[in-house]
Amino acid sequence: MNMEELYRLLRAGHVQAQGIVDTVADPMLLLDESLRVQSASRAFFEVFKVERDDTIGRHIYELGNGQWDILDLRHLLLEVIPKSKAVIDFRVEHDFPDLGRKTMLLTARTLRQSDAASPFMLLSIVDITERAQHDAERDMLFSELKHRMKNLLSVAQSLARQTTTDGRSAAQYRDDFLGRFRAMIEAQEVGLSGDDGTNLKALIERVLSPYAMDPEAVEIVPDGPVSLASTTLTSLGLVLHELATNAAKYGALSVPEGRVSIGWTVDAPGGNLRLTWVESGGPRVTPPTTLGFGSKLIRTAIAGGEVDKIFAPDGVRVKIDVPLGPAPSAS
Repeated sequence: MNMEELYRLLRAGHVQAQGIVDTVADPMLLLDESLRVQSASRAFFEVFKVERDDTIGRHIYELGNGQWDILDLRHLLLEVIPKSKAVIDFRVEHDFPDLGRKTMLLTARTLRQSDAASPFMLLSIVDITERAQHDAERDMLFSELKHRMKNLLSVAQSLARQTTTDGRSAAQYRDDFLGRFRAMIEAQEVGLSGDDGTNLKALIERVLSPYAMDPEAVEIVPDGPVSLASTTLTSLGLVLHELATNAAKYGALSVPEGRVSIGWTVDAPGGNLRLTWVESGGPRVTPPTTLGFGSKLIRTAIAGGEVDKIFAPDGVRVKIDVPLGPAPSAS
């Protein structure tokens, strides 16, 4: 075999090997003992938007005007690799000037060949930026879920303790407690539905649906969409349940011709939501002589809010002011 044939054979083997490497989806670099790039996969050029002429033969810390001069990568190549045969999934986070922040898993293996005076290093790079973002979002949602569950259990415990047993049968206590518990669950489901901007209307519809046998019995008059925090949704759900229960027992929803109108306005400068509940067409209203648990709950459920309940002869009227904070979500 002459030199030309030998060169042709070596060239074919190199092209074949490079072709195999280029089929790998993750970026790969072959480094010599001095950490200069001897070869790179096509994925490396495409993912990091660099040219072959600016990569091959260059020291890895010089690539991309120094963008690979990363402290964690230096630690991997200079401290970790020399003491081990391979390092797998070494996590590195770095801000690239033209690509933004990347989260990568680096795997480095030392390649020793019997006929090679110096070892080579194969460095593979897996871009997990999107996966890391999804993991962070999942962890945040899980933390929020744990927080909500803790709050729900606290509210349920409070409802169980505060629902009075005086003068009631076990069945009456059960029905009252389960009604309030259902309202709390409905509020949480609305909050988790992801319908940003519509959850107040959805909350009213879901809480009042068992009480409005006639579709025209309940009128909702919205003044733009409003998104509420989880705790506020829960509190409003309980308040609406108490109002609906009283209306079904004694007020407008206790007779076929009765009507309930629910509306709201948002005071953007003050960051307040005003919810109004107006009953009409029901039995003549007589103001109660004592304040029951339901009335107490209505007045105390919303932290920082105010409730004005008027027992007018032609129907109960309620105004509820709810603080939304400095930037209410409404339009």
